[in-house]
Amino acid sequence: MRGPVDGLVSPHPLGQTLPAIFLEDAFTQRLCGGLDEVLSPVLSTLDNLPAYLDLDTAPDDLIPWLGHWVGMGVDPGQQPRRQRELLRSASIRQGWQGTRRGIELAVEALFGLRTVVVDSGASRWSVDPQDPLPGEPLPAVVVQVFVEDDQEVDEDRLDAVVSAVKPAHVMHRVQVVWEDTS
Repeated sequence: MRGPVDGLVSPHPLGQTLPAIFLEDAFTQRLCGGLDEVLSPVLSTLDNLPAYLDLDTAPDDLIPWLGHWVGMGVDPGQQPRRQRELLRSASIRQGWQGTRRGIELAVEALFGLRTVVVDSGASRWSVDPQDPLPGEPLPAVVVQVFVEDDQEVDEDRLDAVVSAVKPAHVMHRVQVVWEDTS
């Protein structure tokens, strides 16, 4: 994160703001110089705060922190460029959170693979109250991820992502479908 920056000069040196009696005191000026060295990164950060909060200009180590602000964790193992892309799509994906489409968007965004979610639920309109309910009695989803021969997928990570984005009461199963590209 942020820390001392060698050679960064404070835009507001403390020693110059003291009463005249302290301007000639060497100890007081050295003390204020030490405080200036500690405070100058803080002042620089505050002066540049809009740049820290912009995904295009934020330092790479702040991207996960910005992700937490919008309620979306990013994988620290991913390239910063990819993390920025995921955070840009956060508002779209959060609007679909907990739905079949939301699961597809999350898996496609994190893994870059075509995903299809098969849902056990259904809906139907009827004027007869005795009509049977559509769908399955237990809520469940099957997440199919289509992978080409030359790609690798961490199935444990995939399962963890699906667990995180699906509704808590819905059971799930992940299927990795290998597509032959030859």
